[in-house]
Amino acid sequence: MPENACAVQSQVGPVGDPSPQTCLQVARQAAILAVTAADDAMTAACHSRAGAAARLEAVMHAAHKEAVEVEKWADRAEEYADDPTMPSNALLYCAREAVDHAVRAQSAAGVETTATDLRAELERKLTTAEYAERETARRREEAEREAEERAATGMDRENRDRAARNRYLAEGHVAELGWTAGHVRVLEAAESGRLYWRDGRARQTARHGVWNGGRRISRERTQALFAARFLAAVRQEDGTRVLTPTPMGQTALELARLHPAGLHDSDQAAYEARLARVRRRHKRRDDQKAAARVLPPLDSSALKRYRKPLLLTEQQARAERDAVDRWEDEGGYCPAVKAPRPATTPARAGPCPDKFMVGREVRRAARLVVTPGAGRKDFLPPAGPLLEGVGAGWLGAASLWCG
Repeated sequence: MPENACAVQSQVGPVGDPSPQTCLQVARQAAILAVTAADDAMTAACHSRAGAAARLEAVMHAAHKEAVEVEKWADRAEEYADDPTMPSNALLYCAREAVDHAVRAQSAAGVETTATDLRAELERKLTTAEYAERETARRREEAEREAEERAATGMDRENRDRAARNRYLAEGHVAELGWTAGHVRVLEAAESGRLYWRDGRARQTARHGVWNGGRRISRERTQALFAARFLAAVRQEDGTRVLTPTPMGQTALELARLHPAGLHDSDQAAYEARLARVRRRHKRRDDQKAAARVLPPLDSSALKRYRKPLLLTEQQARAERDAVDRWEDEGGYCPAVKAPRPATTPARAGPCPDKFMVGREVRRAARLVVTPGAGRKDFLPPAGPLLEGVGAGWLGAASLWCG
């Protein structure tokens, strides 16, 4: 094995796409080889004997058919090269199809399949520098595309995919609710926190906390949504009940906003749609009508699969709140404890006293303390400095300091 084999192998990267000129040349060369093979098959059929005429004629037609396909893909490659709206891999696809049909034409004609050598030109190995350059360009394009998507939607890729799944979910479940635009308006009023019920009427007040007056809301739709558990009531001290969306009601509202085409034009149309759904479950006509007057709940699968997408601003605000909560859980700021500060000037060390002198002075200054009820004796250091140059430390610190 050559010594430079490893070096050569390290310089070869993955397979790269050939240039448009290479694709055009390969497609046209494949067409030439296919036509040549078809002409050879036709010549053999013309000079054949009576016994082999039928077989050679079939071979001629098969080779001719593949040659026509090769020319079609070669012409299409030239058309795609002049069209700037075509994707970048269109020419490569046409060249590969042309080579495949050229190989089949040569095989059908019974000649040597030299068209297989053209595949190597379409599968050229990239060098390390070329691969790195293409990867850099690809990542730059992805970053630019992601920035454009974020600027347009205000969401990252994960939440954009979540929003797309929610739209698909809404298309399959909004029509089953049997709602009109009026039901959506009732839930939107409840979502604002200003919908209340008093004296058998539903109203939307102008300000929060003022449960008096306001715009009238449909009583029938409000009662139907409350009976179907899309709304919840919170009783106030004066007997007023404030209506808010339940988790199921909030999810149904979000889905209805995503797919307004699933809402019915009128209450009668919504009633007839609900009647058509319950007709199979009830035999008596009165039971069918009674069941159609009740709003069906949101399907449990839609309630489980729906995930509200978050905007980038909402993610940032949530991250800041989580950081504050985590900091407070770990102790946070303690005003009674001062943060340690490094000394501005290094401490000046005095002359090291004799070890035995230090130990004798420490033992003389120490006080014998007996812990009550424990029967344990502890030696405590004195309150003031022991010796000049030693500071507030005692024997252990002095011994380390003196070596």
